[in-house]
Amino acid sequence: MRLVIGSDHAGWSLKQHVIDHIRSLGHEVIDVGSHDDKPVDFPDIAREVARKVTSGEAERGIMVCGTGVGASIAANKMKGIRAAVCHDIHSAHQSVEHDDVNVMCIGAKIVGPWLASDLISSYLSAEFSTDEDFRRRVEKLHQMDAEG
Repeated sequence: MRLVIGSDHAGWSLKQHVIDHIRSLGHEVIDVGSHDDKPVDFPDIAREVARKVTSGEAERGIMVCGTGVGASIAANKMKGIRAAVCHDIHSAHQSVEHDDVNVMCIGAKIVGPWLASDLISSYLSAEFSTDEDFRRRVEKLHQMDAEG
């Protein structure tokens, strides 16, 4: 799978660990920044992550910021993105299985490297359910996205 990853300055310290883990699982990574701990605006990075996902250049995205909350809000502003903050294993896989999440956001100030690895493994191994209820609900999300 090809993934896009982005971080702001608060998530930068965890980002390389995340990249290394993704690659250890056999996936390809597109890194859209940030590339150091100098302050950046998370909406700018979230926009780049979202563009790579919606264009099809990446299948899914991961954002790392301080808490994951700002990144999730910003990514969800982009048409076609379903982003979720995931700080537990259940949410990491169920967000994909039930809600077809395509951008997972994690907080470097909330989770450490070990948990981040477990979250990513769970997120990447999950597949959107074929259950009609989940498909119907996500279709309603698509309709809401189209309506604005």
